[in-house]
Amino acid sequence: MVTRRALLRGTLLTVGGAATAFAGSDHVEHWLGWDKPPLGGGYASAADNLSAVAHGGVQIHYFKPTTEKLVALTFDDGPLPEFTPRFLDVLDELRAPATFFLVGSRLEEHAGLVRGRLDRHEVGNHSWSHTDLATLDLAAARTELERTHDAIKRHTGREATLLRPPYGHLGGSTVLAADAMGYDIALWSQQMRERNFAGDPAAQAEDLIGTVRPGSIVLAHDAGDARRLVALKALPTMITGLRARGYRFVTVTELLNS
Repeated sequence: MVTRRALLRGTLLTVGGAATAFAGSDHVEHWLGWDKPPLGGGYASAADNLSAVAHGGVQIHYFKPTTEKLVALTFDDGPLPEFTPRFLDVLDELRAPATFFLVGSRLEEHAGLVRGRLDRHEVGNHSWSHTDLATLDLAAARTELERTHDAIKRHTGREATLLRPPYGHLGGSTVLAADAMGYDIALWSQQMRERNFAGDPAAQAEDLIGTVRPGSIVLAHDAGDARRLVALKALPTMITGLRARGYRFVTVTELLNS
């Protein structure tokens, strides 16, 4: 006589075996979304549309291997009224160039904040809406980048050549879009750690003075919550401290071309 427990065990084994077989089949990728476009639950494929390849490859830079004491300051997420003008004021006072990776929608709304103030600085593309490009397919990623590229050209008169993806996330479609647009990708090797040094800008400055190396790219933000003020207040001490050690501040492109 077959007991209820035995019947249940047999049913579970049958279902489990079928699931294992299904997982080994070609159907599972579609069922779980692995072969769907990113917005459908899949990943950002590097082969969305290989006809978009224009330059044959993209350079991804964390720093520049060099013996020259050069360092590139970079600022993400602006422009915003609460922060960007204050960062520009400090950089102007210290005559230090930097690279600003601009969010296109914020530039469109606050172009007056940077108009005429970026002469010694470089501008780069940080997407239109600060969405995670790694979750987008090629068409959506290109839209994010092209809208920002056009806004930068319209409001600054300059052509961006560098991309920094939001959050530093790289998906295949992001790299493919960057290639199609002739961008290189600039990441970073050091960064302002606002959470670690909240309320202690002197310690933040000391941390960077001690860790920056020739060719470093330093990440900071000129937008966000009040923690960003740690980075702002650390800038003068950090810049003067690194200059005292023989460092010279350059834009990212100047660093890469050095």
